[in-house]
Amino acid sequence: MSLNAASRREVPYVHANGRTYQWPQRPVVVVCIDGSEPDYIASGLKEGYLPNIARIIEAGTCLTAKSVIPSFTNPNNISIITGRPPSVHGIAGNYFYDTSSGTEVMMNDARFMRAETILKAFQDAGAKVAMVTAKDKLCALLAKGLDFSKGQAVAFSAEKADRATQTSSGIDNVLEFSGLPLPEVYSADLSEFVFAAGVRLLETFTPDLMYLSTTDYVQHKAGPGSADAKSFYCMIDRYVGELDALGCVLALTADHGMNDKFRSDGQPDVFYLQEWLDQRLGEGRARVILPITDPYVGHHGALGSFATVYLPAGVNCSSVIADLRAAPAVELVATNAEAAAAFELPEDRIGDLVVISTRHKVIGTSADRHDLSGLSGPLRSHGGISEQSVPMILNRKIGRPVNHELRNFDVFDIALNAVLQE
Repeated sequence: MSLNAASRREVPYVHANGRTYQWPQRPVVVVCIDGSEPDYIASGLKEGYLPNIARIIEAGTCLTAKSVIPSFTNPNNISIITGRPPSVHGIAGNYFYDTSSGTEVMMNDARFMRAETILKAFQDAGAKVAMVTAKDKLCALLAKGLDFSKGQAVAFSAEKADRATQTSSGIDNVLEFSGLPLPEVYSADLSEFVFAAGVRLLETFTPDLMYLSTTDYVQHKAGPGSADAKSFYCMIDRYVGELDALGCVLALTADHGMNDKFRSDGQPDVFYLQEWLDQRLGEGRARVILPITDPYVGHHGALGSFATVYLPAGVNCSSVIADLRAAPAVELVATNAEAAAAFELPEDRIGDLVVISTRHKVIGTSADRHDLSGLSGPLRSHGGISEQSVPMILNRKIGRPVNHELRNFDVFDIALNAVLQE
């Protein structure tokens, strides 16, 4: 499964977004386990139900990294696939206020990206690349720029695997190929489909570089050590064993962690920021944007721990900031410039203020604007600083010290540049 030696000589390095990556000597597979805070892995290792992950940790490397803020799916997956923070690639959430059009839109169109992907850079250099993601909202972003006409790229979502074609995705008959039926979007099966397809691609397509991204459906429902989480991570462990057995360099990380966000009565613990601003500034004068917003309201009801605020002209910004900082639900308030500098965010996509809630609270707009009927249990969510810690596990030793704050978007650098060659 090693790459052609002549190709390695011709293109020893690939450059993407100001970073340099060494050409792999064997297939490299990076997996983003959506919502996987380190405690999920720690619990499984302690109780002994993750034997394959335990084995690769013993033989390889186990680190902890930080996600980007906001700790949501889209900005972190795009950071991982580009190797850069949102200030470079432009994706600052799942959802944003497009000031150029004056509309609130989903940030799932590739036109919003300002950087190329590592996969595209490698394909342009002659590598075979593959990507499988759980939710279709990410597919166009992660597959940006890939050319499916030359048989060197495959990319599709599990959610719409039945619609993949050779022209649109580099592959036909994905359901037959994976051996699994089309999964329900609100299920653990969606993530299993990603892993099963990844194993089959590694066996048959043999990509030089592959990215797999799951869904956090289970983590939104079940905390570390719970029965549902145990079952889900046992499934992951089984596929980790299969991927490792195929001889790839395997790297596991996550886009964000997860925390309980509910009161003692089981109801979501929400700070309704739009209502708060309406009472102080007048109804509708300020605009609150919740970047966690996406089509999958059953996961979280659009309630997360990060919000941006657009203030009306002439408002006393300092007074608003001071009052917000005094609110018990709020961990951090920052101006546009402060947030852009602290969290490496694009200034034109985050509003006048950034507001981050405390560990066990979420931010909403107003109570009547959130559909919580799809929640199947007490709310667990993410987006804040408290969900920034994520694992980074490799099935190989690395040959250089990690002497900086490791980020999840360093995972391709670690897997391609730091792993000891055999």
